[in-house]
Amino acid sequence: MAKKNKQELASEQHKELLSTLKARFEKNMNRHKGIEWAKVQAKLEASTEKLWSLHEMERTGGEPDVTGHDKKTGEYIFCDCAPESPAGRRSICYDHEALEKRKENKPANSAMQMAADMGIELLSEEQYRQLQELGKFDTKTSSWVKTPPAIRKLGGALFCDRRYDTVFVYHNGAESYYAARAFRASLRV
Repeated sequence: MAKKNKQELASEQHKELLSTLKARFEKNMNRHKGIEWAKVQAKLEASTEKLWSLHEMERTGGEPDVTGHDKKTGEYIFCDCAPESPAGRRSICYDHEALEKRKENKPANSAMQMAADMGIELLSEEQYRQLQELGKFDTKTSSWVKTPPAIRKLGGALFCDRRYDTVFVYHNGAESYYAARAFRASLRV
């Protein structure tokens, strides 16, 4: 399935995605102060593989937007900015190992596998907290986040949400899945 990351968008999809991203960028300037759309678009135009990944983020309900700029690498950081955890990525367990462990009532996929197939990365707890400084996300849902190896080795996985105007980090068995839990991801372009 890794071939998916090499796919390119049709010309019309390409134009539509850029238009959607530009409109979201202009509507939410507080997320990317000091960043110019023209520079972001130039980076996007030079990377069709990254555009495909952004399209997948959009298609699954992530509403990706620019949330940062790495001055060392020159990369722009896109993150899922949908108010609630992306609807097209819900009801999934944490990773492939957890998916294989379930004997019955298996979810369709796992967060780590979906992210890999889409060419994106799950947010870490730190990245999730940084995103929450830009708005109020996951007030009714929750999102899997990258889990430290020591926790994962013991069968657990971490997820976050925002309740009572506070970001919380919780744990679950990695094989668990819920209708209100997906994952948020980032992409560097």
